[in-house]
Amino acid sequence: MATKRLRSSGNWEYVVKRKTLLDSPLYLSFETEAEGDQYVKKLEALLDQGIVPAEFKKSKEEFATIGAAIRGFLAAQHVTASDRACLGVLFDRIGDKRLSAVDYQWAESWVTDLKRTLHLSPTTIRHHVGALARCFDWAGRRGVAALVSNPLRQMPRKYSTYTSGDAAAARALGGSAKTDTERDRRLLTHEEERIRAILDGEIPEGRQRSFDLQWQGALECLFELALESAMRMREIYTVSLDQVDIPNKTFFLEKTKNGDKRQVPLTSVALKALRRYMKQVKKRERKMEGFLFDGGRLFPWWDGKQESLNATTSALSLQFSRIFEAAGCADLRFHDLRHEATSRLFEKTKLSDVQISRITRHKEPRVLRRYANLRGTDLAAHLW
Repeated sequence: MATKRLRSSGNWEYVVKRKTLLDSPLYLSFETEAEGDQYVKKLEALLDQGIVPAEFKKSKEEFATIGAAIRGFLAAQHVTASDRACLGVLFDRIGDKRLSAVDYQWAESWVTDLKRTLHLSPTTIRHHVGALARCFDWAGRRGVAALVSNPLRQMPRKYSTYTSGDAAAARALGGSAKTDTERDRRLLTHEEERIRAILDGEIPEGRQRSFDLQWQGALECLFELALESAMRMREIYTVSLDQVDIPNKTFFLEKTKNGDKRQVPLTSVALKALRRYMKQVKKRERKMEGFLFDGGRLFPWWDGKQESLNATTSALSLQFSRIFEAAGCADLRFHDLRHEATSRLFEKTKLSDVQISRITRHKEPRVLRRYANLRGTDLAAHLW
């Protein structure tokens, strides 16, 4: 409901607020209260129907270009780190494109250019299109006429797959056709043992000494939680103490890659590792000197600032890359541990796909199936 007040000038001022429709509150002035009541009543009736009168819409120039829409989207919405990165790239590449020229023909031409000129992989193309589509969805809801019908949502299935024509054009420009390469890297038993040994301080083969692992206890706990919970690296290292509920055997994640909140159940192995780590911090063991859950954080690497998330992730990824290489599995990535953990949920439990997806928060069944690549030998054991 609008608020009103009688100003010293004798005029009546009305303030109309609608967060989902109006960019900012409307301040309206009328000579009489009756005139104001009558006008505002009609205005609110339109707003209740989702209609914003043209005179109260911001200039179309606010979102005249793709770059302007991206800027507004990033400022107004919670955007995942991967979408933010994609949109940053797109802002530089196509930010000056006018929205009035964005239609299905443009979308199709743009995707073709991603393949034939930039030679991007189908996965990267889908990431770019998905991020921009979500931006366009938001702009469309804000009343940008050019984007009421989002052309990126009209792209056909397998739009990111290279056709023979795409492949020929890419080769002509010195590139090559890219194909979807779904990672199905599993962690082998002897690799897991070697990684634990390196984390424990064993000297890697070909080296004179063991790694000097700062926050050794935290690194061991991070590795254990990744394997036992299927959480992403960033979801784990940003956990605060008030998100840890040991009695109920859960972590409560407030913000995830998908922007959702979720409660992650912890296995007995994960709980044991967590309790052991918390004791190490309090007793200053396993090189945990100098950290005592500073700022209410569970782990020592992140300072709590949004702008340092990427740097923290990069540093930890590099650290584990060195550990994995020393353990003889240089091609292993930390994110593969999430894949491994998800696969183990299928192998070791009787949980349904739906229940597992609630733990891992994979929204698309296709993605969950990709993570659930069960070992052929395990499947063979169930055959006659």
